[in-house]
Amino acid sequence: MKAFILAAGRGTRMTPLTAKTPKPLLPVAGKPILQHTIDMLDGKVDEIIILVGWQAKRIKDNLNSEKTDIKYIRQGELLGTADAINNARNYIDGDFLCMNGDVIVSKDSLYKFLDYFKEGDSCVMGLAEVNNPSSFGVVIREDELVKDIIEKPEEPSSNLINAGIYGFTQEIFDAIDETEKSPRGEFEVTDSLKIIMDETELRGFSIEKDGWFELSRPWDLLSTNKYLLANGFIEEKREGKIEDGVHLEGFVRIENGAHIKQGTYIKGPVHIGENADIGPNCLIRAHTCIGKNCKVGNAVEVKNSIIMENTNVPHHNYVGDSVLGRDCNLGSGTKVANLRLDEKNIIVTHRGEKIDTGRRKLGVIMGDDVKTGINSMIDTGTIIGEGSFIGPGALAKGEIGPNSRIQ
Repeated sequence: MKAFILAAGRGTRMTPLTAKTPKPLLPVAGKPILQHTIDMLDGKVDEIIILVGWQAKRIKDNLNSEKTDIKYIRQGELLGTADAINNARNYIDGDFLCMNGDVIVSKDSLYKFLDYFKEGDSCVMGLAEVNNPSSFGVVIREDELVKDIIEKPEEPSSNLINAGIYGFTQEIFDAIDETEKSPRGEFEVTDSLKIIMDETELRGFSIEKDGWFELSRPWDLLSTNKYLLANGFIEEKREGKIEDGVHLEGFVRIENGAHIKQGTYIKGPVHIGENADIGPNCLIRAHTCIGKNCKVGNAVEVKNSIIMENTNVPHHNYVGDSVLGRDCNLGSGTKVANLRLDEKNIIVTHRGEKIDTGRRKLGVIMGDDVKTGINSMIDTGTIIGEGSFIGPGALAKGEIGPNSRIQ
């Protein structure tokens, strides 16, 4: 059996993090999103075919597998999920696994899904149970069969949603041939699945709770990163140089070339990337991932955050519940607020839309190449576009567009 993974989209709902980086390469638990799926499929399928588009070369250069060949095919115009899946037609002549490239499924759930698919002779849709189904395609299932898929209903009658993982027989291509454009001008896979429901049958497989993660918005990286670090998605190792006077507690993975200096206190689960320079005298708290070539220096505290490669947090900084993009630099004394004084949920403005994140703690979502001056301040739920500059002593809040100057 082959696997077909959809990774050609622009990931616009992840801006500003995807302004320069393809969404499948955004890091969680020390790996690109898509690398987690590749690692689980490695040796379990005959071939992995990845559909790419924007930044295709960068995706190819940053993904790998040890046992299973990876083939990349390019999608031209983006005409919807059914059209994307149709690209597999000339490369797969049997049953196949199909997944969205921005979905992570636990290894146990993925393998159970594959076994369930192989047991029957019909298509299978993966189902996940969520608390807010109105934001997804809600699935109505009777016994094991999917009877309906309702996109973003105001009053959902089920907590089961389309999980973005499918087991397809060749009949999916016949259904795609019959699929018409939706009102928004795209060929939707849900319409193709409804054709399969009408003509044959579509089985529904429930993925175990906490076994499925969809990364739609930037803050989803934090919750997924936290779970993956705490539940064995990566193995522990401690390489690099660790000086005397360093305290390591719990699960800590330190990659080759990293330098952990005297007085550093790391309370896991934490991942430290290749050639990262940590310390002296800093505190790295649980559920933090620090990318390769990063600097976290003296009198810095970081907690529950993702700091991407080549970013510096060098002096007297606090960063909590935040995602910092690549090639950023925080001036001495820059502080990130992550909790409202009234302790209510953090409301953000993202792409002009006010959104309740459902999180009590959220600091900053910072795009690539952002610089802050000394003693600058960043309010809760701030989103800073790529290439922006926050001046000395300035307060950044709300949604700040790319290449902005805040003085």
